[in-house]
Amino acid sequence: MPTPSDRKVLSVSELTRQIRQTLEDEIGRVWVEGEISNFKVYGSGHSYFVLKDAGAQLNAVLFAGTRSGLSSSLRLEDGKRVRAYGEITVFEGRGQYQLKVQKIEEAGLGELMQRFEELKRKLQAEGLFDAERKRPLPKLPQRIGLVTSPTGAVVHDMLTIFGRRYPNLQIRLAPVKVQGAGAAEEIAAAVALFNRACGPGSAWPADLLIVGRGGGSLEDLWAFNEEVVARAVAGSAIPVISAVGHEVDFSLCDFAADLRAPTPSAAAELAVAPKAELEGEVARCSRELRQALQRCAGELRSRLVAAQASAFLRQPKRMIERAAQCVDTLDLRLAHAARQRVQAERQRAEQAFGRLDLQRERRVRQVEARLALDSRRLTQACRLLTERTRVKTVALERQLALLNPLAVLERGYSVTRTAQGALVRSVGDAAPGTGIVTQVKDGRFESVVKPDVPPVAL
Repeated sequence: MPTPSDRKVLSVSELTRQIRQTLEDEIGRVWVEGEISNFKVYGSGHSYFVLKDAGAQLNAVLFAGTRSGLSSSLRLEDGKRVRAYGEITVFEGRGQYQLKVQKIEEAGLGELMQRFEELKRKLQAEGLFDAERKRPLPKLPQRIGLVTSPTGAVVHDMLTIFGRRYPNLQIRLAPVKVQGAGAAEEIAAAVALFNRACGPGSAWPADLLIVGRGGGSLEDLWAFNEEVVARAVAGSAIPVISAVGHEVDFSLCDFAADLRAPTPSAAAELAVAPKAELEGEVARCSRELRQALQRCAGELRSRLVAAQASAFLRQPKRMIERAAQCVDTLDLRLAHAARQRVQAERQRAEQAFGRLDLQRERRVRQVEARLALDSRRLTQACRLLTERTRVKTVALERQLALLNPLAVLERGYSVTRTAQGALVRSVGDAAPGTGIVTQVKDGRFESVVKPDVPPVAL
């Protein structure tokens, strides 16, 4: 066990914060499906409930700001099975982990999510969502087209923002249904209409389109997930901002557009900069330009005054004559300096050649002496090598004579072979009646083996 000095003691708050940080980092945002239990709405507007299934339960909280963005048709109550999206965190006051809900929908919407993912993969494979296809928004659009419902707060909020930021901006609305049957076709037709009737060659060329609606459930926003809308937005020749639902809502229209805005109001703010800021920028540039022109004019005026006061402009001939005298003086000095330089360089060259001759003679003598010494050493080495080789040759001759098998013939021995040349070492090597050849020191003779001749003992 660790000693008391080695212990790292955490307070309850520190440990709880570490657990909360671990949950938020490792798990983060997730989708959770379960049945609502103990659903309560407090006076603050926040909702607290439990998500449970057969094996476990999870505390959840839905804050009032998030709840206001949910579809009015979604009624949360005990016993309803839902699918919630949010962040796993820890409520430190009670030391319990919970799901901070950001989006919630009925569990039956799983089929819509599957259709959404399948269509998203299909269009992404075709390249409709590629970043290379995204175009920059115009810096200062003059005409903006809106594709949204003519009723509701969305149009009012955007027009209010446009009026506040840039009052003389021209707006054209294409009223469409934003949910329900036929909504997707109306949205796609409105985008096509703007490209056809308000395109670059029309009398009212739109610089930017905003396509969107307010928040809602996945079913409410489904028109913006239809393939016909995604293709119309991706194929628009006019840059498009998609502003569908709230910040947590993502649609295929968002992926196909040139820019996604978290809300319609944010889209209006992204579309145009405040006119006051632009006017301030223009005023600043105007002041800087005026100041730069004034400085330039002042510098030119000063140069003109200095030129008018110069002696050169009053008596140019005198200035030219003075300059001519300076040129003659410099020419004489240059010629004199050139002669001195040539003479000095000639002396340096003669001295260098003299030193080179001395060095060459000294080097030749050194090389000759070295060659003579090397020649004597080579001659001595050759003599010594020749003598050693002769002595070695004589010794080898003696060894060869001693090892010569025919040398023993000089001492009275002989060598006997069969007619085929094989040595006869034993009586059994030559059968009776066969021919043999006997070699002595001064020649050889042939004979025939007789069976009755006994071997001679030596």
